[in-house]
Amino acid sequence: MRDLLLIFGAALAGALAVGGLGAAALRLLSGRTIMAHIWVLIAVTVGSVTAGVVVIAQAMFLSPHDLQVVLITVAAGAVVSVAVSWLFGRRLAAAAMWAAQARERERRLEKGRRDLVAWVSHDLRTPLAGLRAMAEALEDKVVHDPATVADYHRRIRVETDRMTQLVDDLFELSRINAGALRLSPSTVPLGDVVSDAVAATTPIADTRRIRLVTAESRWPAVLASEPELTRVVANLLLNAVRYTPEDGTVWVSGGNDRDGAWLAVADTCGGIPEADLPRVFDVAFRGERARTPRPVDGPVGGLGLAIVRGLVEAHGGRVDVHNIPNGCRFVVHLPAPGSR
Repeated sequence: MRDLLLIFGAALAGALAVGGLGAAALRLLSGRTIMAHIWVLIAVTVGSVTAGVVVIAQAMFLSPHDLQVVLITVAAGAVVSVAVSWLFGRRLAAAAMWAAQARERERRLEKGRRDLVAWVSHDLRTPLAGLRAMAEALEDKVVHDPATVADYHRRIRVETDRMTQLVDDLFELSRINAGALRLSPSTVPLGDVVSDAVAATTPIADTRRIRLVTAESRWPAVLASEPELTRVVANLLLNAVRYTPEDGTVWVSGGNDRDGAWLAVADTCGGIPEADLPRVFDVAFRGERARTPRPVDGPVGGLGLAIVRGLVEAHGGRVDVHNIPNGCRFVVHLPAPGSR
C-alpha cells in the first residue's frame, strides 16, 4: 500500500507541475482564440500523463532498455493522443465559432425586428393621425369650400395608398424571409422591364427635377420572374430618386458579363458612408440623418432595399453597392437564360 501511495504521489507531482505550467499559459493566452486554449488543454492533458509515466518509470529503477521501451511507448501514445485531440479540437472550435456567429446573427435579426417595428410604427402613426384629423374635419364640417374638401379627399387617398404600399412591402418581406416566395422564371427582356419601371418613376422624378437617364445599350435577356424583377428595378429607381437632391441625375444601365446579366442604377446622392455600405440592405436601415429620404410618394418604412436583396437572391443572383464620385451605384447580377 505504501508503494502504491508513493507511486501515486510521484505521478501526481509530475502532473501538477505540467498542470501549473498549463494554467499559467492559459492566463497568458486570455483573449486569444478558442483554438489556442484547446491546444493548451491538449498539451496539459497529454503532458500530465506523460510526465507521470516518466517519473514513475525513473523511480522504478528500470534497466536502460526497459526505460527506453517505456518512453517510446509513451511518446507514441502521446503523438496519437495529440493528433486525435487536435482533430476533435478543430471540430469543437468550428462548432464554437458557428455558435458565436449564430448568436451574432440572431442578435442582428432581433435588432432588425425591433427597428422594423419602430420604423413601421412611426410610418403608420404619422399618416394615421393626419387621416383622422382630416376625417374629423370633414365629418364636423369644419371645412366647407369645395377646393379644400377636394384637397382633403386627395390627401386621404394618397396617404391610404402609401399605407397600403407599406403593408404590401411587409407582406412581401415576410414571404421572402419565410421561404414562401414562389417564382415562375422565364426569359425576360431586361430592357422592357427597365422601360416600364422608368415610365412609372418618371412622374415622381419630375416633381423634383431629377433626370432619369437610360443608357443606350443592348439590353440582355435574363432568367427571372417578371413581376418580382419589375419590383426590384422599381425599388432601386425609387430609392435613387428618394436620396438624390433636386436637379440631380439617376442613370440606369445594363449588360452582360461572364457571370450572366447585370443591371446598374447610379445616382448623385453624395455617397454612402463606408461603414454603412454593408448595412444598406438591412431591414429598416436608413443611414445617417444627412441621408434621410426626401418626401416623395412611394414605399416607406426602409423596406425597399431589403426586398430587393431578398428577391435578387431568390433568383440566384446578388446585389452590391459601392460609392462613385458624388453618388453611389447599385449593381444587380442575374443569371442569363440557359445558365441553369
